[in-house]
Amino acid sequence: QFQPVESGGALLQPGGSLKLACAASGVGLVDSAVAWFRQPPGKEREGVSCITNSGHTWYAASLKGRFTISRDNDLNTVYLEMNSLKPEDTGVYICAVGDVCIIDTSNFDYWGRGTQVTVSS
Repeated sequence: QFQPVESGGALLQPGGSLKLACAASGVGLVDSAVAWFRQPPGKEREGVSCITNSGHTWYAASLKGRFTISRDNDLNTVYLEMNSLKPEDTGVYICAVGDVCIIDTSNFDYWGRGTQVTVSS
């Protein structure tokens, strides 16, 4: 079964930066929309960012300017660079693959298991 695999989560202090990766093996992401969701402790899952097959991007309004999504088609990988991290950014970051960057869980067919990001002093 195809499942994207996230990596890069860590424990770090406020103000720090991380670059998460979402990788696929055997199935190309070049023709897909790839989104990042996150689930903070005790809260609902929320959309973070998305990139289309043509490279168009979407960000949650509150995160635009701090987070950057990109893709490397040769490596079949999508990245999420996170800067100026805050404690409220803590959560499980999950990669999802679908057809369009309309941020609703029903639009994504394949989900990773997530990677933990903890921002704490």
